[in-house]
Amino acid sequence: MSHVCGSRFAFSLDNALRRLVHPPQKILGELVQSGMSAMDVGCGPGHFTLDLARLVGERGKVLAVDLQEGMLAKVQAKARAQGLESRIALHRAAGRVAGVGVGLDFILCFWMLHEVPDAHAMLVDLHGRLKPGGALLLAEPILHVGRKRFEAETGLALMAGFRVAERLDLRWSRAVLLHKDLPAEKAPQKRGATGKSAPKGKSAKRVSRSKGKSGPARPSSRR
Repeated sequence: MSHVCGSRFAFSLDNALRRLVHPPQKILGELVQSGMSAMDVGCGPGHFTLDLARLVGERGKVLAVDLQEGMLAKVQAKARAQGLESRIALHRAAGRVAGVGVGLDFILCFWMLHEVPDAHAMLVDLHGRLKPGGALLLAEPILHVGRKRFEAETGLALMAGFRVAERLDLRWSRAVLLHKDLPAEKAPQKRGATGKSAPKGKSAKRVSRSKGKSGPARPSSRR
């Protein structure tokens, strides 16, 4: 049985300590650009949503998706107070999948996939909502999701059509950046640092975004 964090616990998901542990701009700044369309699935009270709205700018759009009306109301209130309401569209998910948004550049799935009854169906749905070349940042809490389970989730993402681009080093989290590849005729050749083609089978590099340097279904509230 999945557990969903209720809106009465929203403060625990978005506060000063959380911003020190998971600074949105540092985590997302290199992944999201002005003019992009992005989805924060299982957005909770909006810990990442508002900064996504700042990153996409006036020409971009952010879809904030959650099961709970109470969480979405908190996102709306914060967005209105900070002048970001026009950049954020709210969507209450009633089914097992996101149910909104197509042709997206970026999707954030932070600390919530383990709460979804059918993770594979969720990942298939999210893959279909990304445009070719789009990216999904998948992160899970280390206290709830062990290494073996996270690798199983990553395997489900590969089955859904994603490719592992980077292993990310985020505090208190297991995280991976997944890409939806361009069609074969449009995909650029992958090359290594020497200019030669990158060897097949080489594992994706691990990148620390919370520290700023290199280091070794249904949407639900998770933040």
